[in-house]
Amino acid sequence: MRHFPKLFMLVAAFVASTVFGQNGANSNNGRVYTLTSPDGQLATHITASKDGKMTYDITLDEKALLLPSPIGLDYTQGTKAPKTLTVKKMTQRSVDETVASPFTRQTSMRNHYNELTLQLKEGLSLVFRAYDEGIAYRFCWNGEAGTVFGETVEYRFPSDWNATVPYVGNFDSTRHEVQYGTSFENQYRTMQLSKLDPRRLCFLPLMVSASNGVKLCITESALLDYPGLYLHGTHHTNLIGESATYPKKVEQGGWANIQLKVTERESFIAKMDKGKVFPWRVTMVARTDAELAMNNLTYLLAEPSRIADISWIKPGKVTWEWWNSWNITGVDFKAGINNDTYKYYIDFASRYGIEYLIMDEGWSVRLKADLFQVVPEIDLPMLVKYARERNVGIILWAGHFAFERNMEEVCKHYSEMGIKGFKIDFMDRDDQMIMDFYRRAAETCAKYHLLVDFHGAFKPAGFVRTYPNILNFEGVFGQEQMRWSGLEYDQMKYDTELPFIRQAAGPSDYTPGAMLNGTRNTYRCNSMEPMSQGTRCHQLALYMVIEAPLAMLCDAPTRYEREPDYTRFLSGIPTVWDETQVLQAEVGEYIVTARRKGNTWYIGGITNWTPRDITLDLSKIQQLKNKKIKQLDLYTDGANAHRNASDYKYQKINNSTNQQINIHLAPGGGFAAKVTVE
Repeated sequence: MRHFPKLFMLVAAFVASTVFGQNGANSNNGRVYTLTSPDGQLATHITASKDGKMTYDITLDEKALLLPSPIGLDYTQGTKAPKTLTVKKMTQRSVDETVASPFTRQTSMRNHYNELTLQLKEGLSLVFRAYDEGIAYRFCWNGEAGTVFGETVEYRFPSDWNATVPYVGNFDSTRHEVQYGTSFENQYRTMQLSKLDPRRLCFLPLMVSASNGVKLCITESALLDYPGLYLHGTHHTNLIGESATYPKKVEQGGWANIQLKVTERESFIAKMDKGKVFPWRVTMVARTDAELAMNNLTYLLAEPSRIADISWIKPGKVTWEWWNSWNITGVDFKAGINNDTYKYYIDFASRYGIEYLIMDEGWSVRLKADLFQVVPEIDLPMLVKYARERNVGIILWAGHFAFERNMEEVCKHYSEMGIKGFKIDFMDRDDQMIMDFYRRAAETCAKYHLLVDFHGAFKPAGFVRTYPNILNFEGVFGQEQMRWSGLEYDQMKYDTELPFIRQAAGPSDYTPGAMLNGTRNTYRCNSMEPMSQGTRCHQLALYMVIEAPLAMLCDAPTRYEREPDYTRFLSGIPTVWDETQVLQAEVGEYIVTARRKGNTWYIGGITNWTPRDITLDLSKIQQLKNKKIKQLDLYTDGANAHRNASDYKYQKINNSTNQQINIHLAPGGGFAAKVTVE
């Protein structure tokens, strides 16, 4: 039995002092506490003013990235409603440890930071951490139970820099609260901070481009018992935070009657018990775009695993029927939601070593929100047995309300049947009540050794570390959108933004793998025969560029089987990694990502609609520098991929000492390489 590894290498001892110690200098405005990153280049100055207000800033090499920005809470504890934040005591510590990070882009992560804690008289404490890669802070609730009516979160920038943000999709200028119900799926818009629409909420993560190529990515982590954060503009150079108020009344409804829709809200955002901690407010700081794509702060700041034994958790690939509309051909039965179709998907998965099949919406009776009512065309115990005999596990789709209403019974019943997990969909909220659902769903599934893929969900925000049976989250404008979206949605640009922004929050259920591929001239949306924007090699490269421990093959088995060599390469790509490096990158333009599993490197690169020539320099990977390449498998855009996006070229190179490979990327193109050394 393998247990979740404990933290180790804690090398810095706890150092305590009062506010009258070395830190906490007096100023005209109050007392200032300074915290610097381990390398001394990033710093934050926390000011506790004489009138009980607090601000913090961020500087890089003594240049302002964030001007003094207010921090505060509107809350009650018991019968008290404190109006100020007064420092009682200050303590400091430094930590340098290695954190195990299974089911991610690397097996372990260095957790190196300096920390400053301000104990406040008002039953709170305020904790700041400075990493070389960013600054984070959060409140801790030390006093008796109470209520939070609002949290002051603000980002005041020194210049009118560009912001790259995802607006909440559902906007109603007359009903602000409508924006609290969202699927967290939208493409990014880039504009100056002052041009952001103050009426529209932006969900996280979002990015601000500072001067000299520095990027700031704003997100949150350890978001477990508290509503998620949104930001909105002000017509100035600052962003203001807000969170959804607590639901007062919810009713069954929404899509297919499987959601719990909020019909009335309270005046507060959160109920708090003693000992509760708030989420970390995270500002990632990167000097280069490649650094931003490699930032691990969301994982490092998350709460440690609450699952002791993780030996049963198996990441892997998934064959999936919903995106391709069960559209298999060349068979003597009618394809659809029936036993013969699912047996065909299982056989395909078995032949190519694909670990799972997802049975998406349709296996249970529609409009009933009852996961015990299986449609008569499906014999689920038979399919589970059939799949098990072929080393394939089945994951079931479940609507939010259907899963909520019978959670314990559903998990117990289907676990005993042999089901491996659930894809839980259509939560479409991130208020405190729904956060409790995420936690309970993860814990209940873990109790019965069930995997979880949250769809219709907010960004991961640290959940995947705390509950490692959660292998994926949506909260992304993924490939499913191409079933109904035209070229007004530039998916190639989005694909080259996602690794730097959305992926900062954790893995994403993007669902690549399309076998029908379109150029700008040939792409069209068709829900029965969907296709991707961009080239076939762009699709293949996404398995290296995008992090997805549960990675789907979105297209129909019959399309894959027409190209067995390609499909064997695709299905053999790992979904979790020992090491990751971003070799080249520019937000919104292109990215080249290298990932190692054992002694083998997989490298994927994608571009937006701009064609480009790149040089893949293997010597940038230390383990490959000056090494003889035993075998290089290389998939590149074909000579005519600019006209027919499905055109690609495969090369197998043996026993090569060439460390530099020139690659042409077609418009919306990509490449994929597998490198094995002697």
